[in-house]
Amino acid sequence: MSEHPGFTIWFTGLSGAGKSTISEIVAPALREKGLKIEVLDGDVVRTNLSKGLGFSKEDRDTNIRRIAFVADLLSRNGVGVITAAISPYAEIRDEAHETMGDRFLEVYVKASVEECAKRDVKGLYEKAFKGEIKEFTGVSDPYEAPENAALVLDTENETPEESAQKVIALVEEKVGARA
Repeated sequence: MSEHPGFTIWFTGLSGAGKSTISEIVAPALREKGLKIEVLDGDVVRTNLSKGLGFSKEDRDTNIRRIAFVADLLSRNGVGVITAAISPYAEIRDEAHETMGDRFLEVYVKASVEECAKRDVKGLYEKAFKGEIKEFTGVSDPYEAPENAALVLDTENETPEESAQKVIALVEEKVGARA
């Protein structure tokens, strides 16, 4: 039996906002506190669990539902899950929240399209601005920011380490995972 209850930290935000970077700091820090932690990164899930899906609304919803299914399965079995996927639509995030209840901690990783474009090492924003990439979140496709996130991380005004510390404090508060 797990000493701590499972939970899901659901990072949401634009491409380049800092979701993966922050999760890469949070995951080992929580493991050091003795928690079982799994990371479901959007890019990794798309390659392994959602291969073949495109970026239409229907395919994005399917991808997020798959992430939510795995997160629910793990978290109800005592694992702390960190998801780092854009998850642009509020309705699907709300569906995940409804499924997981109080195990679901939505964290909005907030950064403007302009800032994310500056950080973009893959050149995706540039291609999206030129119309070369269709259905690109924040440019040609909508991103619905959470209205009631458990935490908002302003990555334009705080370092990844500062953001990570806020997430760790949230987990300590909600789960009782103190070192």
